Amino acid sequence: MAGAKQTTITDVAAHAGVSLATVSRVMNGNATVDPALAERVRASAAQLGYSANPLARSLVLGRTQTISVVVPDLANPTFQGMLRGLSRAAVADGYHVLIADSDEHVDEERLLALESRRRSDGLILCAPRMSDEQLAEVVADVAPVVLVNRTGDAPSVAADYRTPLRGIIDHLYAQGHRRFAYLAGAARSASSGQRLSALDDARRELPDCSIAEIPAGVDFASGAGALDDVLTSGATAVLAFNDLSAMGLLSAATERGIPVPGRLSIAGFDDIPFARYTSPALTTAAVPMGELGARAWSALHDLLDGRTPEPAVTVSPEVIVRGSTGAPAA
Repeated sequence: MAGAKQTTITDVAAHAGVSLATVSRVMNGNATVDPALAERVRASAAQLGYSANPLARSLVLGRTQTISVVVPDLANPTFQGMLRGLSRAAVADGYHVLIADSDEHVDEERLLALESRRRSDGLILCAPRMSDEQLAEVVADVAPVVLVNRTGDAPSVAADYRTPLRGIIDHLYAQGHRRFAYLAGAARSASSGQRLSALDDARRELPDCSIAEIPAGVDFASGAGALDDVLTSGATAVLAFNDLSAMGLLSAATERGIPVPGRLSIAGFDDIPFARYTSPALTTAAVPMGELGARAWSALHDLLDGRTPEPAVTVSPEVIVRGSTGAPAA
């Protein structure tokens, strides 16, 4: 026996004595419909057992109810935290989230941004590595778009990386450290520029402070591979671009029997979930990535609904002092 016929929007329109367009506007919460007429449509829908089909709703609105997010490295727990906050907020508002990983390749990032936008209603670019010129071109092509940890011709949400890194330096300086090494990470990221500004501030303002910059990377292996350069620099304290590279350096030092802290104090950045469980636990700056993600969605949601979001939102990471930093060995 054939199943019962599913009630359609056409049935609701006929039952209520209105047009299909009116039913569509009522079902999508359009406030321009006369309240009495809207109540009649809702009553017909309830009596007939009609509920809006999400796909049909998308077709009527010209929307997919989906947004896209492009990140530079999905394996990095920092970006996972941002995506978690963003996805939860978007899903609560009835949207799905598509995720694309550029794997730190600038050319791939641009193509992913353009292709992802074609399949969704809006785009969030997280820490894009493109040049300012490339980013401006992409932003113009993919609007509505929101930037995370980058500024440009679009609303942005970002963390302040300069102030907490300086806070870590001040913490180490107060403990007696004067020779520092900085494990440089993603040079094309906007946060890298903020970090370098913090280093320049410290060199200028702290007596006898020297900071050697060592090219490294953003992952565990790059931190571990930098140990020889760190030791050659004579540094007693190391500032890593992020927690992953700091953890790599900590692991390599432990394998060689180098006391941490003591011979080396090591600090990371981000406060990824593993940072507190290293041995010793990692001093770092806690970036509220979940909040960044939720705020990015809020800004994009405003754009999608015709509202004007704040042009730039900044959140402040908190310095977390743990056991990986201490006074230098006498």
